[in-house]
Amino acid sequence: MSTARIASPGEPRWFLGTLVHPLVSGEDTDGRFALWETVLPCGAAPPLHTHPQDETFYVLDGALTVWAEESASSCGRGDVVFVPGGVPHAFRVESETARLLFVSTPAGIDAYVADLSEPAGWPWLPPPPDGPRVPFDRLEAVERAHGVVRVGPPPTTKEER
Repeated sequence: MSTARIASPGEPRWFLGTLVHPLVSGEDTDGRFALWETVLPCGAAPPLHTHPQDETFYVLDGALTVWAEESASSCGRGDVVFVPGGVPHAFRVESETARLLFVSTPAGIDAYVADLSEPAGWPWLPPPPDGPRVPFDRLEAVERAHGVVRVGPPPTTKEER
């Protein structure tokens, strides 16, 4: 990248029950970083996982519990979470919804999101599915292609255990 560029935000996408607004892709930055905003429903929780990229997220609105390595922390509006690449992590949305700004450094997580998402039919959260959002074999293939490794299940509340 030899000159400054103005990125063009992408179209909203549904990603595993969330709404993603791509802001800056890895293509826009020659792979240096990617930036996107996500709206997540209550209870949204990826499995405990790792990936090669560092991941930073800023809580614009809502409340989360975040697990990184062996510790859990509550965070809310204005908090920033940084997880180095390779560190097992997960989170769970505790509020009705949460709105987060994500940064992948270098880029890469954005490509994973793109490969498992679809254009949003409307600019708000998708309805809950009747079955799995993505067939398990496709999920595994995309995880392998992007270096995402699931190391545990999604976090649960005490009531769900």
